[in-house]
Amino acid sequence: MLKVMLVDDEPFILQGLQILIDWNKEGYEIVAALSNGKEALDFLKENEVDLIISDIQMPVMTGLDLLETIQNEKLSSARFAILTGFDDFSYAQRAIKNNSMDYILKPVQKKDILSLLRNVSNLDKEDREKIDNQQKLEDAYLARNVISLIKGKYDNNNLEYVEKHMQISGKVRYADIEVISQNADIEEDDSEKRANQRQLYAVCKKVVMDNANHFIFDVSYDENSYDIGFIYCDHMATRNDMTDAEYFEKLTKKVENVLLKPVRVTCGKKVNDISGIAKSYSSCCMLNSIKGFHSQKSVYIYEEEVQIEQKSAFLCKKSIDECIAAIEKNEKERIEASVETLYSEMYSDGDGSNLANLNINYLLFQLIHLATEQDDNINQEEVIQYISENSFEDTLSRGSLQHMKNFALEYADYLMSLRKNFSRGILSNIEKEIAEHFAENISLRNLGEKYYMNSSYLGQVFRKKYNMSFKDYLTNIRINEAAKQLVTSEKKINQISEEVGYLDCDYFIRKFIEIKGCTPSKYRKNNSII
Repeated sequence: MLKVMLVDDEPFILQGLQILIDWNKEGYEIVAALSNGKEALDFLKENEVDLIISDIQMPVMTGLDLLETIQNEKLSSARFAILTGFDDFSYAQRAIKNNSMDYILKPVQKKDILSLLRNVSNLDKEDREKIDNQQKLEDAYLARNVISLIKGKYDNNNLEYVEKHMQISGKVRYADIEVISQNADIEEDDSEKRANQRQLYAVCKKVVMDNANHFIFDVSYDENSYDIGFIYCDHMATRNDMTDAEYFEKLTKKVENVLLKPVRVTCGKKVNDISGIAKSYSSCCMLNSIKGFHSQKSVYIYEEEVQIEQKSAFLCKKSIDECIAAIEKNEKERIEASVETLYSEMYSDGDGSNLANLNINYLLFQLIHLATEQDDNINQEEVIQYISENSFEDTLSRGSLQHMKNFALEYADYLMSLRKNFSRGILSNIEKEIAEHFAENISLRNLGEKYYMNSSYLGQVFRKKYNMSFKDYLTNIRINEAAKQLVTSEKKINQISEEVGYLDCDYFIRKFIEIKGCTPSKYRKNNSII
């Protein structure tokens, strides 16, 4: 509701204005009815209003003096309208000079007040849209600078902008927040995942309102990831006398209470300042890759989860080396036998759980190294994560013997794909398919199944060739098509949004701003050829 202040020294005028129309129906509420300009000034010093309707001639302070004082002292941004019984141009001229938006003669007519209110409502809507669009531009620009730091490709301009626009102090860490699928048997399509991600982003910003711009949309390189990035600083916990773990547990519960869906947080290792956030992000990716072999919980913290002690007495090194050799040569029976031997050795003493975690982590790191030797441009941590999740079945426990067997067999196939590098001819076919079907629910998972490729691997080689993720490539295709339609047609923006593949028009507008630097409506206005 927009707030209105009425100012007139004649009580029956004040009363008449209040009953003349249904203010609530028009979207307004009268918050003050005062008898002179001085009372109005005092009220404005403590309260905000959206519209002031004031008489001109009043004792103590006139309406025009009130208007001029508000303008000179910048007391309020409220719109102003003058009521008067004097049909004198000099009054109107003075009112207009001081930005009065209307000059209404007494006796006041209902239609004149309604016209005023509807004009104010329209202007207020335009102002809110401008503010909202400006905020989207600022958020997108900040996110771009933060992502530069997260990916380790930044300069002093990026760093200074982030430090200026975020509340950064003390040590920091990168955290990954995602919605956990509640029904593993039902595969959500990309639009549902995107909707969940967008809802998660909005809830996170609402829950941590004082640090809302610390949440970043679309950070991950992983095409199958619909998570939210979060830049955590020490002060967030210490000001509430909490540990990091306690803070993230509380954050998770708050988000889940609003979202009504389970949420998982993965925290990278703590670094000294924001300039080192890329190391924290990298450790978060690594933790994401290995947590698939550990028991599920709502919060994972790097320092608590990754504790590989370089003591050979704890490592089943001979068994691990045999597993790696079998996986490298893709010998199926040997892989299964070597995994069985490793698990038998890991659980041979009484402290099997801790020993298993240590050895599984070590094995995974060695496999990452093995794959990196084949292609060091691919994010192997994300490949490990993808394969471990896809080799897990609900009937198994995470990190179980069968889970590891499934993983090892699929990872061996992945290594073979790396060696063959059979993606070269496929990418041109994929490029053509995207050009023809960009508006459909197209994803790397679908393309991977169609072309018999591991979708995570496909995403990595796609990035290598086009220097951008599949998701960004698809977004650029869609936004460029939308830009074309904006300047060559009179279609509504929400119609264009749907036709290029975005059912969520707000999300479409945000992505358009990120790529084109302005809103769709402004782009159309500046470039239209019809």
